[in-house]
Amino acid sequence: MVAMTNPMQTIEIVPVEIQQYIKTGRADISANDRERIATAHPGTIAHKKRRSIADIQSDDTVYYTPTRNEGKQSTSVSSKQENAPKKGKNSSTYVELRYEDADEYLNEEEEEEVEGGDLEAENAIRQYLAEIGRYPLLSAEQEMQLAQRIITGDIKAQQHLVEANLRLVVSIAKRYNNHGVSLLDLIQEGNLGLIRAAQKFDPVRGFRFSTYATWWIRQAISRAVAEHTRTIHIPVHVVELIYKMKRITRQLYQDLGRDPFPEEIANAIHLSKERIVELQSMAEAPISLDAPLSDDEQYHLADIIEDTHAAAPADVVTHQVLRDHISRALETLSQRERQVIELRYGLQDGYCHTLEELSTYFKLTRERIRQIEVKALRTLRQPVQVHLLRDFA
Repeated sequence: MVAMTNPMQTIEIVPVEIQQYIKTGRADISANDRERIATAHPGTIAHKKRRSIADIQSDDTVYYTPTRNEGKQSTSVSSKQENAPKKGKNSSTYVELRYEDADEYLNEEEEEEVEGGDLEAENAIRQYLAEIGRYPLLSAEQEMQLAQRIITGDIKAQQHLVEANLRLVVSIAKRYNNHGVSLLDLIQEGNLGLIRAAQKFDPVRGFRFSTYATWWIRQAISRAVAEHTRTIHIPVHVVELIYKMKRITRQLYQDLGRDPFPEEIANAIHLSKERIVELQSMAEAPISLDAPLSDDEQYHLADIIEDTHAAAPADVVTHQVLRDHISRALETLSQRERQVIELRYGLQDGYCHTLEELSTYFKLTRERIRQIEVKALRTLRQPVQVHLLRDFA
């Protein structure tokens, strides 16, 4: 056992006894915790909950009831200590572990909160979580060794580093759940970011790989959410601005007790008011025109939205009446005069023909066509014809 003066201090080395308590079934812990574990059902949170190192005593022994994946017989730690691996930086049973790292990687409570659409997807997620749980965590020394091997082109070292951090991807992916992309797809995209992080990790900088990989995982997942959840595509950098604007808006709402104005959001995020208004418009989710307006789905949104490009029914009727009156007025002209007027003003095909085109069509001079047009217009100005068209002037 490791002497601990402060139970909340960083645990640099996890002893073999504690790891075998977690993995194989036995450890020295307090009497209270012994009773809790003995009565807990295998597979529950209480059964899998990690114990504080401060509760572990050397004079109490408890048998851990294994889960289905761990076997059905409890194993005594004392009987296996002789065969335990020796202490060393390459030993997989000695893991440098911090409390915050443990919460980030091994949050069993989150494992019990898997949200899935159907039973098949949920079972697939649980199977995946069970598979990645078999890979042990790495110490800082192991990460540095693997990173140095990756720099030299060792593919197996890269695979080892990625497999040991797959649980980090799941932890981050769950934060983006219910954003229009399934959890399995989010995990897949996050794994791609994890692979990218393993390829670019530089151990010389002095921080842990999980800290470095978190940015790449979030970047890959957020890009996937931005590309697959919107009907209208928005660039990724704009989506990130929208997320930032929403976060600032929530903070201002908590501070002010009301919805913040665009000017207040603009000052907090260092953007113009016009840009904030534009981002707010982009953030609104599109609504389908086929969305039902009632439970019976008899009417849809498209049924009540005005088509600004379509002519109003009253205008259609008025236009038809005007055509009828013009047709009646043209009946007072001769056949050639009517043809000239209809072609000259586009009453037939909607195209107004020139005098040159009409002269070619009728095989007459342009002057003759002009004279026929003038005579026809004079006839149409008679009081009878004017009365038919006066209401449309």
